[in-house]
Amino acid sequence: MPVLVAVLILVLLIILASCVKIVPQATALVMERLGAYNGTWGVGIHFKAPFIDRMAKRVTLKEQVVDFAPQPVITKDNVTMRIDTVVFFQITDPKLFAYGVDNPIMAIENLTATTLRNIIGDLELDQTLTSRETINTKMRASLDVATDPWGIKVNRVELKNIIPPAAIQDAMEKQMKAERERREAILKAEGEKKSTILVAEGQKESAILDAEAEKQAAILRAEAEKEKMIKEAEGQAEAILKVQKANADGLRFLKEVGVDDAVIQLKSLEAFMKAADGQATKIIIPSEIQKLAGLVTSAVEVAKE
Repeated sequence: MPVLVAVLILVLLIILASCVKIVPQATALVMERLGAYNGTWGVGIHFKAPFIDRMAKRVTLKEQVVDFAPQPVITKDNVTMRIDTVVFFQITDPKLFAYGVDNPIMAIENLTATTLRNIIGDLELDQTLTSRETINTKMRASLDVATDPWGIKVNRVELKNIIPPAAIQDAMEKQMKAERERREAILKAEGEKKSTILVAEGQKESAILDAEAEKQAAILRAEAEKEKMIKEAEGQAEAILKVQKANADGLRFLKEVGVDDAVIQLKSLEAFMKAADGQATKIIIPSEIQKLAGLVTSAVEVAKE
């Protein structure tokens, strides 16, 4: 009898323990009572009625990431390629998530594949390769609307890889190689052009500097020549001034000592005699000086006798 009581007490304790639930952070429990939805338990401690309440589904409220396998799609210009996608989603309503669709992940995968085919079918190959952001935005908007009745919010959709056929890849590589070679040729031509322009500008500046230097040298030479001429003119003027001053002093002296006309005529004769010592072939002597010369000659002869 004591053993039976102990077993009953143990079973009762187990049942009571199973009726206590502690819900951790970022988790929700969908509860049912007698097979019908009874409520959603959030973070904290909860108690359920034994035998009539049960947990229908444990839901994670954190953002989740699902990487789907590559899907074959056909572009508008009939090119078949394979694209794999990554979907970031978060459960916002545990009740709708538990009762909205049987397999939410599979539903999202199939919905992603069909939406991707619809979007890529309206684009050509080049647009598909260069419009990742546009495709991501359109897919996120379509998936978010479609998954809203399931209590799921699609936050982001990313195209992970776009794999075109091998022939298209070879053609694209050749095109990229040709484009790189074209850019290289353009850059080389632009470099040569800039180099030629720089050389021409350097020669132009050098010629300008040479002309400027020659101009400055000519100006300096002209100024030096001008200064030389000025100094020579000043020297000549000073010499003439000194000669004129000497002549004036001589005349002043003669005037002071009272020299008569005969002496003046004699001095004039001496001046003409000095002039005759030059290279002149003819000398015109005034009559007064000729008479004076005759008198001087007569006086000389008388003195000799």
